[in-house]
Formats: sequence, C-alpha cells, structure tokens
Amino acid sequence: MPIATVDPATGETLESFEPLDDAKVEARLAAAHAAFGQYRTSDFSERARLMNRAADLLEEDNAFIARTMTTEMGKPVKAARAEAAKCVKAMRWYAERAEELLADEQPAQADVADSGAERAIVRYRPLGVVLAVMPWNFPLWQVVRFAAPALMAGNVGLLKHASNVPQTALYLQDLFRRAGFPEGCFQTLLVGSGAVEGILRDERVVAATLTGSEPAGRSVASIAGDEIKKTVLELGGSDPYLVLPSADIERAAATAVTARVQNNGQSCIAAKRFIVHADVYDAFRDRFVAGMRELTVGDPADEGTDVGPLATEQGRKDLEELVDDALARGATALCGGQRPKEQERGWYYSPTVLADVTPQMRIHREEAFGPVATLYRVADLDEAVTLANDSPFGLSSNVWTRDDSDVERCVRDLQAGGVFFNGMTASHPGLPFGGVKRSGYGRELAGHGIREFCNATTVWYGR
Repeated sequence: MPIATVDPATGETLESFEPLDDAKVEARLAAAHAAFGQYRTSDFSERARLMNRAADLLEEDNAFIARTMTTEMGKPVKAARAEAAKCVKAMRWYAERAEELLADEQPAQADVADSGAERAIVRYRPLGVVLAVMPWNFPLWQVVRFAAPALMAGNVGLLKHASNVPQTALYLQDLFRRAGFPEGCFQTLLVGSGAVEGILRDERVVAATLTGSEPAGRSVASIAGDEIKKTVLELGGSDPYLVLPSADIERAAATAVTARVQNNGQSCIAAKRFIVHADVYDAFRDRFVAGMRELTVGDPADEGTDVGPLATEQGRKDLEELVDDALARGATALCGGQRPKEQERGWYYSPTVLADVTPQMRIHREEAFGPVATLYRVADLDEAVTLANDSPFGLSSNVWTRDDSDVERCVRDLQAGGVFFNGMTASHPGLPFGGVKRSGYGRELAGHGIREFCNATTVWYGR
C-alpha cells in the first residue's frame, strides 16, 4: 500500500509521501537509542510535565487533528473530536499516576527473611526503544494508549503507523516534539510493512507492540520470538452481545446500534454477533433493525452523519464478500446488505443486519470490519454462552441481564478479555484492555499496560 492520504469519502488521493530510505531509518534508530540513554534517567515529575504539556497542545489542536483523521480514514468528525479528547484524558491520567503505578514493591517480610535478605524490593525499570505498529481505525487513540504509558515509564517509541494515515502519524511525532520531549524520544517512521522486520531485528529495538490484523500479529510475534523480544498484541475481535430475558430491551437495542456502528463499524471491540434469548428475540430484533435503518450514512465531515465510508476500498470489498457469501448460503438481510444508492463516490456500505446465519457461512467465524451485524436466536443461557465462545477471537463481550446468576455464569465462562454488563465495551485509561485466543496477548492501559514494557527488577540486600 502506498503511503498516502486518500479521502475515503471520494476515493481521491490528496497527498503522497516517499517512504524513508535505509539511511534515514538508521538515523532514527540511532536517535532513539541515544535518547533512551538520556531519558531513562529523568524523574517522574519531569516526564509528567512533558506529558501534560503534550495533552495541553492536543487539546488546543482538537479541531485540526479531528479534521485530519476524518479526511484520512473517514471517521465521523464528531467521533474524531471525541477520540482526540480521550487521548488528552489518557495522557493526563498517566502523567498523574505513573509514579504510583511504578513505585517500588515490598515483598512480604516473611519471604524476604526466608530468602536470607535484610530487605528486598521490586523496582520497575524501562526497557528501551519500543516499536509500535499501529492501525488506521483509531489513528490517534491507538498510538497514545501506547505512547503515554511507555514514555511515562521512561521508554522511547518508534511508530510505524498504517500507510493510509501518514498525516496523523507525522502529527503525533510533532506533538511530542513541541511538548519538549528530548529529540528521538518519539519518532514516526514512514515506511511500508516490508521494513518492519529489519527494524524489529535491530538490536537497539528491545520490544514491540502491535494492534492490527491476525496475520500482522503472527508476523511480528514470530520475528520478535526469533529475536527473543517482548511483544504485546491486540488483534481482531468478533465480540458477542448477549441479550437475556431480564434485560432492558429498549436500552439493549439502542445501545446495540451504537455498539455495532461505532467508527463506521471498524472497531475490534465493536459488538458484532448479537445472541438473543428466544423469549425476547422478536422485541429486540424489531427495535435493533429499526435503529440500524434510521442511521444517517453520508459525508463524515457533516455533523449529522452517523456512519461514514469505510477507510479503504479493499476493506469494503472484504466486507461485501462476507455478506454476499452469507446471503448466497441462506442468510436473510433484515436491512442493508448492499452499497447505499445515495453515495456514488467513496467506500460506503449500508448498515446491515443478517439473520439465519449458520456455521457454514464465513461471517460466522470471520470478523466483519464494517457496519454489519449478525443476529442469532438461542433457547437458553447455555446455548448463548456456547455460541459466544464459538469464535477464534476473545477480545471482549457484552451481556444484558438483571439476573445475578447470569452475571456470575458469564464472568466465569465467557472466553474474552472483558465482560461488559448492561453497556457496550469501551476502553478507559484506568481499566486493563486486551484479549485471549487469537485476539492477542498482553494488556494495554491501567497499571498492567505501563508495566508491560518494564523490567521488574528484584533488588536484594544481604545482611
């Protein structure tokens, strides 16, 4: 894929960028390595001052960077502004809490004495240069939720962003520069995916984090494993959304619409498989389908737009193939199922609900990355849990119920990195985020996220 800004609302290429050559990549690697040697000795108060300054600048730039994200990947502009604001919140959250989260730990005194020590502590120290391979769907948030904890821990970052959001990628580099972070602390590498292996194998790069597709995760994990380097992976998701008899059906259906079409349906944690108990299936279906039909599809720069275009032409083709396969095998489109006739240009797709989905259809197992929902009727909670777990992914899950026994059963048995009751999955700086199975491993955000790229050092003092 060329490194270029292509407006998904029109298909027009607005600006192209030359990838960095080997010499320029080497210069950035050298600068990152040198920056870590200096930055790792900074104290938390200095890092917090810089991070808060970056947050202030991003807050001032909200309208500008929102327009940039909308232009590059089609995010509705009101959602783009909210994404930038969320990044500001995360920066300030880590600036305020990093020192406490990484404070020295005191092992139990009995264990210290039994080890023969007079005293012992566990200290968290930064690892070094971390490579971040990031996706286009949340082009600011995905990066900041890595960068804020990594920089506050004393690491430095190299960003290989998706090739269709180069202006957002360059903005991030400039943001941290303007905030006063030392030269080389955070750099954007405008390179293609073919350059990742060489960068990751470089001995100056000590770890990597990737958010993206399962094939990309496999590639980075295998290279890092060969080099014995730490990785954190956040990959795909096909999150279940369970609606049980005691649920508030009005709220469950209204929230389901937002949960499915957030970010034009292009979110790993968007609810995708709607698993509804037979007792409330008809009532939920009618409300859910009506809500999907009422969405406004159009120009993402328009304040009244609910669903904009998909980010890439290939992304729309992939989604169409999944839907067409399901329809050919007997699925029913309760709404949508095709490109909207009103948009002749750009990569739009109509909000869609598919019923009568069977395991023989690709969409039953594969992630639908766009505004397409699959709807299932189940007889009881056992069937709901079994169907929810019948997926190679395990990122998050949603359950609507007011029955405490349902809650305990779902927390125990749903195979996912999160279980959200009576609401939709969302990430927050204070809550760990990540998945199981083919959705990846490791955690971002909260204390778990800031410690992922730290060396938990045992410090032992003899008598």
